Amino acid sequence: RAMLFLLLPLITALFPGGDSEFGFEEPVSYHIMWMLSFHNHSWAHLWSGWLGELQIHSWNSRSGALIFLYPWSRGNISNEVVMDVERTFQILIISIKEFVIDDLMLEDPFDLQVAIGCELHSGKSWVGSVQVAIQGHDFMSFQNKTWSPPPMGGREAQEICELFNQDQDNTYSLHMLLSDDCPHFTLGLLDAGKAHLQRQVKPEAWLSSGPSPGPGRLLLVCHVSGFYPKPVWVMWMRGYQEQLGTQRGDILPNADGTWYLQATLDVAAGEAAGLACRVKHSSLGGQDLVLHWGGKSGTQLGLVGGPLSEYEAR
Repeated sequence: RAMLFLLLPLITALFPGGDSEFGFEEPVSYHIMWMLSFHNHSWAHLWSGWLGELQIHSWNSRSGALIFLYPWSRGNISNEVVMDVERTFQILIISIKEFVIDDLMLEDPFDLQVAIGCELHSGKSWVGSVQVAIQGHDFMSFQNKTWSPPPMGGREAQEICELFNQDQDNTYSLHMLLSDDCPHFTLGLLDAGKAHLQRQVKPEAWLSSGPSPGPGRLLLVCHVSGFYPKPVWVMWMRGYQEQLGTQRGDILPNADGTWYLQATLDVAAGEAAGLACRVKHSSLGGQDLVLHWGGKSGTQLGLVGGPLSEYEAR
């Protein structure tokens, strides 16, 4: 129960109210991710705050200080609130340790993960939630004023959820913080960071050959990097015909907040001539980036007209 009492002031401090008229596109969310580990009789914890897929907050476990990763990621949090959050979080760490040892009676080694935040669904309604996992498995969650164990949760999870649900005042307060204050705080962050979040960064692209898939075959690799925002379309082409064998990897983050993607195509060595990698991105102003496979001597690169109506997010 002490963990619930301490979650409330922490979230209250982190999610101060405030209005915003910022226009946005989905997904819109803010989540705090926290992992507490006890390995070899030593404690470690990792804390981070995420606006969508962008990390904007972190925590210095040695000094006990919040770290704002961008000038705008403070939002409308005052210095006094920051100090309150830091003090509350230190107390929360102690309380969680006691909760884990005394209530759950977990033994070394173990990992505890907590996710707290809110997300806009269908452009209409905000949904706030708390997710708690132990050893990588769901243990309990909070949504719509109720703590619930997972479908296959054990007796321990059910008993703790029942205990938390008995405290209706605190569960209602937690619900309001997540469904009201968290959305206001998230919109305030979007407003403060809109110049950064709405920027357009053109991709850089280059071609290479990967490990040979087999005798007489080539693996063509198209690298696309440094683009923002995340939606991008990359395809190997022969003229205007898409090569359906194109394999796209995951879109991965670069250290500067831009994105990276590679697309590969397995072809017979004699069929590589005439192939090109085509890239569509909102930063290119309606033109497509096209890189022609040039064999071992290199590639040819150019911008060609391409209506934005052809743009797809893949």
